[in-house]
Amino acid sequence: MSSAKETSRNVAVLTLGCARNETDSEELAARLAKGGWKVTTDGDGADVIMVNTCGFIEQAKQESIDTLLAAADTGAKVVATGCLAERYGKDLAENLPEANAVLGFDHYPDIAGRLDDIVAGREVASHTPTDRRKLLPISPAKRQDASVVVPGHQPSDRAEQAKSVDAEGAPQHIQVMRHRLDSGPVANLKIASGCDRRCSFCAIPSFRGAFVSRLPEEIVAEAQWLAQQGVKELNLVSENTTSYGKDLGNPAALEGVLESLAAIDGIEWIRLSYLQPAELRPDLIVAMARLDKVVPYFDLSFQHSSAEVLRRMRRFGSTETFLALLEQIRNLDAEAGARTNVIVGFPGETEQDVAELEHFLTEARLDAVGVFAYSDEDGTSAVDLDGHVDEDEINARVERIASLVDNLVTERASERIGEIVSVLVEQVEDDGVDGRAAHQAPEVDGTVALVGHVDGLQPGDIVAARVVDSHGVDLIADVDTNAEVHKGSD
Repeated sequence: MSSAKETSRNVAVLTLGCARNETDSEELAARLAKGGWKVTTDGDGADVIMVNTCGFIEQAKQESIDTLLAAADTGAKVVATGCLAERYGKDLAENLPEANAVLGFDHYPDIAGRLDDIVAGREVASHTPTDRRKLLPISPAKRQDASVVVPGHQPSDRAEQAKSVDAEGAPQHIQVMRHRLDSGPVANLKIASGCDRRCSFCAIPSFRGAFVSRLPEEIVAEAQWLAQQGVKELNLVSENTTSYGKDLGNPAALEGVLESLAAIDGIEWIRLSYLQPAELRPDLIVAMARLDKVVPYFDLSFQHSSAEVLRRMRRFGSTETFLALLEQIRNLDAEAGARTNVIVGFPGETEQDVAELEHFLTEARLDAVGVFAYSDEDGTSAVDLDGHVDEDEINARVERIASLVDNLVTERASERIGEIVSVLVEQVEDDGVDGRAAHQAPEVDGTVALVGHVDGLQPGDIVAARVVDSHGVDLIADVDTNAEVHKGSD
């Protein structure tokens, strides 16, 4: 790893895409700081602008390219990292000469050294893409010992781990390689990477790799460090959270991790994201309801509800099984929050399938739903499926489902009027105090405007409040110092 330089250089780290990318950016920031770079999130005056790109869908790819081009206009050196860079590597570099380098995940351990090369005018070979699923053993049980670079996971050299400059509060042998780019009370915490599922529409496994869990002690050490930085809410992220532990020989390992995280002083909320319905075990649902610090929130990746469409997606489930799962959750906590994403216009989708999806969404009473139009993705098997839906028809179906969703989530929010909710304060401004209820994930599920006894509240405070009104998915709640927050079946 690069040694610190006497003269610090400035690098701006810009992050696009999902919460997993945000954790990767903070790992990169720590490695850069350790290598003598001054890290910011503002491109003004930066010597290098590093864009952590997203390569998931066409819209995200275009945003990444636009951001790289805008960075080049500043006159700074420009480096592409992240999923788009990992996925396309040299091809991206050839088509985007404005970028000084396109670096993949294998460059991350010595990212500071690569930026040193770039500012010194030394050529850095751009990343050569490969199918990262082939880098790890087929058997999940053998993956922990593989010496493969996986962003956010510990290197195999334990001696190197002990050298971390960011390891206050962590066990001696655990490296916490993270530098916060946001000082707020919420932080994402990666618990695993990659995915073993082969959904026909998704290219993520090919460039993120096979599924591998982070060791429980790594996760807990990072959570302890985050608590010392003032974090109150941990948002546990991965490509597939419900697979956690499959490569550790313990399918129930996630319950143990939740117990350990709940014991950390300062951490008040623990949120699970990216739950795969087909893998959501009843014991995990019970554990989530039982542990007070685990918020009653279920981010469920349904994608559709027609059994026929799901089979073509290489997924499992149906309207009936998904509604039964939601009923199981609500039997433990009637007020639990639930969200999902759905893909409309998948090859072979019929009018009957769309009507089935409408029926499911109407019955499911979800708090938030993301609606996405299907589009072909390089390297996915869905490209070769018959029955591709006309683009104009896809757009019409998206508009139809999105309109229904707007009405349904508005209705669901209004059902919460009168509830006592727990609210994490995030912003305190002259014109009001805003936060999120336990059933609302950061940035995607709406907010709560607090009224009443708000004097003295600060970001990171958690208060009980009674919902008095709603606007779309957003709530208005009156702080009630005498109220108790309902949690599950307790």
